[in-house]
Amino acid sequence: MGENVVVSNMERETGKPVAVVAVVTEPRFTQRYREYLERQKLFDTQHRVEKMPDGWVALPVLGETLPEQHLQELRNRVAPGSACMLTRLPDPVPSKRAQGCSPAQKLCLEVSRWVEGRGVKWSAELEADLPRSWQRHGNLLLLSEDCFQANQWKNLGPELWETVASALGVQRLAKRGRVSPDGTRTPAVTLLLGDHGWVEHVDNGILYKFDVTQCMFSFGNITEKLRVASLSCAGEVLVDLYAGIGYFTLPFLVHAGAAFVHACEWNPHAVVALRNNLEINGVADRCQIHFGDNRKLKLSNIADRVILGLIPSSEEGWPIACQVLRQDAGGILHIHQNVESFPGKNLQPLEVSKTEKEHWLYPQQITTNQWKNGATRDTRGKMLSPATKPEWQRWAESAETRIATLLQQVHGKPWKTQILHIQPVKSYAPHVDHIVLDLECCPCPSVG
Repeated sequence: MGENVVVSNMERETGKPVAVVAVVTEPRFTQRYREYLERQKLFDTQHRVEKMPDGWVALPVLGETLPEQHLQELRNRVAPGSACMLTRLPDPVPSKRAQGCSPAQKLCLEVSRWVEGRGVKWSAELEADLPRSWQRHGNLLLLSEDCFQANQWKNLGPELWETVASALGVQRLAKRGRVSPDGTRTPAVTLLLGDHGWVEHVDNGILYKFDVTQCMFSFGNITEKLRVASLSCAGEVLVDLYAGIGYFTLPFLVHAGAAFVHACEWNPHAVVALRNNLEINGVADRCQIHFGDNRKLKLSNIADRVILGLIPSSEEGWPIACQVLRQDAGGILHIHQNVESFPGKNLQPLEVSKTEKEHWLYPQQITTNQWKNGATRDTRGKMLSPATKPEWQRWAESAETRIATLLQQVHGKPWKTQILHIQPVKSYAPHVDHIVLDLECCPCPSVG
């Protein structure tokens, strides 16, 4: 009768829900038992009270067992003369309360129950240290770096991650760290549960496969991937200077109709994923991968369009972007950048070099496209979107000026540049916006 029941580790390793321990007694004692368990904060509110085949009732309790002292209390003082024993509910039924809670609430309830079952006092500090958001990749969940940092977690062992995975309905678990400052954008991701980090993700009909522990993937870039997919690039040759696993290379090939893409990447793990993604999306014959440092790229005079998809800044790639543009017709640069925006902050005057000042002084180097629908312009003739922040426009004009100077240095003749569009992608951090500048670059006609 008084035998303690302990849930075995083997049951956890099956990936099935962990069996719930319950106190079994006669129906006439159920209410008194429940009131006592609730007062002692031992009653499991996440699972239903169940009627057993023999007519007795099972009340689920928190933890992996119930100390004998509580069983004695139930039999002798709560309901004198009653009988009770512990059992396990192998397929516990979630209560109505559990079924109606959010994933974050369910996680909190399941983890707190498990932690208290290990003899650790649940606290507000531990609850505040639980994740509030995550990335789901199939049966793998990627947690943010700002969770499970308290020292108490370190002593709870790998079963903690099994509990977290079970609560959130996945089989594998990983935790994000900061991106390594090694230039390859390798994410510092630790696999907490599972044998490997390979996942699949579908964006706009494109299948991406990659290892989350070795390659980056940003859900926030979906708007930009959709935008470039809608461009008409039929017959164009593109150079993607920071191809990664194919974030932008694939939309340009699959949807925008690019004739060919030269994809540059120096993270070997990303190159493996990129090569695989080109194959599974049926566009491998229209792409050449250039493995290594793109600053040493031998290509020149080939691109109608160049993607510079590196943040916080792709500035180191600007010279090579100018080098690969077609000398006869030029092309378009898609320049990604994180730009700080501080409301109320006074903007300092932009410092420009003598060469850059000359670029500003020669009007033939700045185009004046005829914009439709009476779009407003700034003093230099550029189109301003109503949503464009002054800091974005200021950075775009600075980039335009510097790239015009680089183009003249690389090609030995004047070029004209034009801001076509400034596209916000996402807020990267407070007062930091990830934007994309579409910059048209064309060689000036030779004066005969």
